[in-house]
Amino acid sequence: MRDVLDLRQIAEVYRTAYADAPFIRLRGEALPVIKHVAHTNFCDIGWKLDAATGRLIVVSCLDNLLKGAAGQAVQNFNVAFGYDETAGLL
Repeated sequence: MRDVLDLRQIAEVYRTAYADAPFIRLRGEALPVIKHVAHTNFCDIGWKLDAATGRLIVVSCLDNLLKGAAGQAVQNFNVAFGYDETAGLL
């Protein structure tokens, strides 16, 4: 028999993993929607636990134009040169 995490434990794993990630928004069981990330540098992550199979279904949404090369370049510049990581992106 396999061990299955409950939703509270799953949420804690995600909160810990992304605690210092200013552009990650955790949605929990409220699965993300593209219109909520359009024209932003955010990546929204949500999840559901399929009780029948014990599988975790994870969905992420991002705007690949802003979170893609352009937004990532600005974010990387900020980090490389000691600026606030979110400067020019929020």
